Amino acid sequence: MNLHLISCVLVSILVTHGTCDSLFPLAHRVSLAVPLQYTDGFIGRAFLMDYTANQVEPGFRVALTAEANQGRYSCSLQVFLGDVKVWSSGHYSNFYTFDVCVLELTQDGDLQLKGPKDRVGWRTGTSDRVSRLQILRTGNLVLVDVLNRIKWQSFNFPTDVMLWGQRLDVSTWLTSFPRNSTSFYTFEIRHDRVALYLNSGKLKYSYWEFKPSKNRNITFVELGSKGLELLNGKHKKIAQIASWKVQPMRFLALGNRTGNLGLYFYSPTTQKFEASFQALNSTCDLPLACKPYGICTFSDACSCIRLLTKENDMVSDCNNEGILSHFCSGTQAEMLELNGVNSILKDAPKRVNVTKTTCANLCLDDCKCVAALHSYGDCGDSSFGECSLYRVVAGIKQVERGSGSSYMVKVQKGSRYHQSKPSVKKWILIVVGVVDGLIIILVLGGLAYYFIHKRRNNS
Repeated sequence: MNLHLISCVLVSILVTHGTCDSLFPLAHRVSLAVPLQYTDGFIGRAFLMDYTANQVEPGFRVALTAEANQGRYSCSLQVFLGDVKVWSSGHYSNFYTFDVCVLELTQDGDLQLKGPKDRVGWRTGTSDRVSRLQILRTGNLVLVDVLNRIKWQSFNFPTDVMLWGQRLDVSTWLTSFPRNSTSFYTFEIRHDRVALYLNSGKLKYSYWEFKPSKNRNITFVELGSKGLELLNGKHKKIAQIASWKVQPMRFLALGNRTGNLGLYFYSPTTQKFEASFQALNSTCDLPLACKPYGICTFSDACSCIRLLTKENDMVSDCNNEGILSHFCSGTQAEMLELNGVNSILKDAPKRVNVTKTTCANLCLDDCKCVAALHSYGDCGDSSFGECSLYRVVAGIKQVERGSGSSYMVKVQKGSRYHQSKPSVKKWILIVVGVVDGLIIILVLGGLAYYFIHKRRNNS
C-alpha cells in the first residue's frame, strides 16, 4: 500500500486532475523531500487525494506541501479547490522543517506532520477509533471511523475561506494575515451582526458590518448556493448576504491583501473563480488602502502626511508604524489636526460629550494613543461631541470639508504639517510634454508660414 500511495502522488503531479482516491488509509505515510539550500519562492507539492464531482468545474484536492517561508521551509497539509487554497494546517502557525516533510496517519489514528527523526510539528490528536482520512464533496477534510462517523474535520478549524455547506457558529471567525504587517483582518460572527475587523495589538476596529433587521439574533451562518445565510436557533433564515449572479456560490473568502470580503462562483466562460459580491467597492473604504500615516484621496491615490520638525527634518514616506510614535519614552507631543480627512475605523475606545480640546488632551495623556477623532455633527467644532482614541493611524480617507468631524494625529511638539500631493505617473508627464511640444512647433510653424507667404504677396 505504501508503494500505491507513492505512485498516486507521482500521477497527481503529472496530470491536472489526478487519479488518486479520496481516501488515505490507516498506518500510511508519505514523504516529501525538502531542498538542502534555501531558495526563495520554492514550493514542493504532492497531491494525495482528490474529489471531482463533475468535469465542468474544478474539484477538491489534498496536498502535502513544503514551501519557502521567511528564510526557512514550512511543511503543511492543504486543501485546494482548483488552484485556490481553501484550507491549510499551517494557517495560524507554521511548522518549519528541513530535509523532509512527512504526513502520517498512525496506527493509533493520529494524523501527524513530521520532520527529521519523526519530530512532530502538527497533529489532530485523534484516537485509535479512526480508520481513514477522507475528502468529502463539500471540501471538508475528515477523519472517520469504521462506521463513517466523523472524529475530526477541517470545517471545525476555519482559516480565511468558508466553503459551500460550511457553518460557522456565533463567536467564530475567519482570519487573514497581510504580508509585512503586524495587523491582521477578521470576519466575525456575533449575536447581532457579522462584521470585518482590523486587529492591531490588543484592540480591534470594525470597518464593515451587516445586521439582521428588527434586532434579530444570529445563532450561526451557513454558505448556501445563493449567498451567506444568517440563521437563528430554530435554523430559520433571518437574513442573507446575497450573490449578484445566478451561478451557485462555491466559497466565501477574506482577502489577506485588502481585507475585503467576497462571495465567489465559478465562471465557465473565463474558467476562473470570480467575485459575485464584495463587501467594500471603494478603494478608500479598505482599512489598509494606504500605508500607515497615508491618506486615501478622492482620486483613490495615497497622499503621505509630511511633518517638518523644529530641527527642520522632514519626516514622512508613510513607511513607519508611526511618525515619532514612541511617546511612552517621554517625548513631548502635541495634536495636529488634518483638514478634510476622516477614519473608516470604528469601535475605538470612546468618550462622549467632550469638546475637541478635551478629546485632544485625552490622547495626549495616553502615551499609547497616536490619533483621535472628534465627531460633533453640524453644531461646530467647538461643541460637545464623541471622541474616539486610536492606537494606529490607518484607514484615513479624504472627505468633504464641514463633514462634522475633526481628525487629529499625535506628533512631536513643534512639528509642522505638509500634505503631499498624490504622485503623478512619469508616463503622463512625458505624454503631456510631447503634446505641448508638438503644439508649440505647430504654432511657430504656422506663424513662420504666414509671414513668409505675406512677404511674397507684398513683393
